[in-house]
Amino acid sequence: MRPSSWADRLLALSARFVGLIILIATLAAAVGSFLYNRGEERDRAERTAMRIDTRLRDHVAVLEGVRALYQSDSRSSGPGIRAYLTALRPQVHAPGLEGIGIAVAMRQATPAAAEAMLRQNYGRDIPVWPASDQPVGFPIVLLEPDTPRRDEALGYDMYSEPVRREAMRRAWQTGQPAASGIVRLVQETGTAQRQPGFLIYVPVYADRALPGAAALPGETPRAVTFATAPGARPIEAFVYAPFRVDDLMTAVLGDQLGEIEGLEVYAGEGPAAPLVYRHGTMGWDPHEQVLRVADHQWTLRISYSRLFERLGRPFGIFLFGFAIMLLAMQLLRLQQRRVGAFRALADEQALRAADRELMIGEMAHRMKNAFARIGALARITLRESSSLDEFEAKFDGRMRALSDAKQMLVTGAVDTVELERIVHRELDLAGVSPDRLAAVTGPAVRLDDEGAQAMSLALHEFVTNSIKYGALSGQGELRVGWHREDGQVTLDWTESGLPDTPNVEQESFGTRFIRTMIERQLKGSWSRTASDHRLHIVIRWPDTPPPAH
Repeated sequence: MRPSSWADRLLALSARFVGLIILIATLAAAVGSFLYNRGEERDRAERTAMRIDTRLRDHVAVLEGVRALYQSDSRSSGPGIRAYLTALRPQVHAPGLEGIGIAVAMRQATPAAAEAMLRQNYGRDIPVWPASDQPVGFPIVLLEPDTPRRDEALGYDMYSEPVRREAMRRAWQTGQPAASGIVRLVQETGTAQRQPGFLIYVPVYADRALPGAAALPGETPRAVTFATAPGARPIEAFVYAPFRVDDLMTAVLGDQLGEIEGLEVYAGEGPAAPLVYRHGTMGWDPHEQVLRVADHQWTLRISYSRLFERLGRPFGIFLFGFAIMLLAMQLLRLQQRRVGAFRALADEQALRAADRELMIGEMAHRMKNAFARIGALARITLRESSSLDEFEAKFDGRMRALSDAKQMLVTGAVDTVELERIVHRELDLAGVSPDRLAAVTGPAVRLDDEGAQAMSLALHEFVTNSIKYGALSGQGELRVGWHREDGQVTLDWTESGLPDTPNVEQESFGTRFIRTMIERQLKGSWSRTASDHRLHIVIRWPDTPPPAH
């Protein structure tokens, strides 16, 4: 039982719809998994940036605590602050600080007060350096914890260096903590492995004392030099902290660095910001976060070694869904093949039945034509023969030629046949003289077995009809020729001067047979026209060479 066409269409449409739904769901699940994993990484990057921000705020809070102590006690500029920092232990509770220091104001070329503070704090003579062309300076008079490497910075006038000076001016003007740009820390001078550094400054304004004021009885005099600037409060000192970037990141992130594939820190915003820290290798899709370093914004780019979660899992989901979709489509194809096979079988059976009917009719028709052709050949041969022996010789030769031609077509003894040979053989069997045959010519055209059979049978029909009713019966003129044009071969069969104009309106069984053979086996077409005692037949077929064997 053959399934109906509408049921086939409904089945195909349903299968495609289900496959589309599966594909859409798969894509949605894969994209959802990718976005979820990316969002989870973004949250981790935000937490990392927040951790760094929190640690930096803690450092600033320590600096502000030292500033408050410095402002509250005139004796705390040295031993008091050192005792406070020893008890606070910021390097333990707030790791990442390179130290905490104080830089006091100094007029140009008058370092005596600052050097006295250095002598009081460290018990030895430490000069202020370097020489500067600035009207004021801010030499370092205290830097804790005290280590040999940090001793290199004591007495250094930070206001003499432009990058530090720019940050100190911002802190002076705003009263808020200010971060410098990337510098080379003074204490890095004797270090084998140097790191990028920066400093954070907190201003100490001259709120209680004025230049030249004397200390109270029993107090250790503090620096009496104050720096002034237009539009800014007089300033006495800066509390500051130097940072080594690599040490800071290692101290803040610790073991968390092992979970990070790549980390980059830029001291600023935008592509022109200098890179100050790099860890690992950056992945293909890093997350970008903003770090707040006092009054500066830094940029943190971070990627995690989660390639499988980011891409592998969504890709696996997509492959799984895609495989299900392919399975559903394959099942549809198998069903369609089975339906198509049943239909093809039914169509083939119907075609074979039609071919059998056609061949049975053709056999009967061909037998009638064969007898008619033999009778016509006998009559033509009889008219041409002057004796019975001559008739027997000519008639026997033509019958043998006809038998050879039929045997060649039936058995396929050759791969291809020349069109000219087929035309000449048929006309020769019809009694056309050699002189007239020589005039029937055209370009070399080879036909395969199917084409040769179709053309032979068509020409046989034309010759038979012409012997019966046309020019080969002795009344009229026959012209046969062929040529190539626009990728096709065209054969023209023209009979003129006929006693009557042929009737071509109705198709006999023979003409229907010719048309079927030309269309099926020769893949061509044919047409017949008749007027003024003239019959014109045209056969056209594609000019394709037979396949090589």
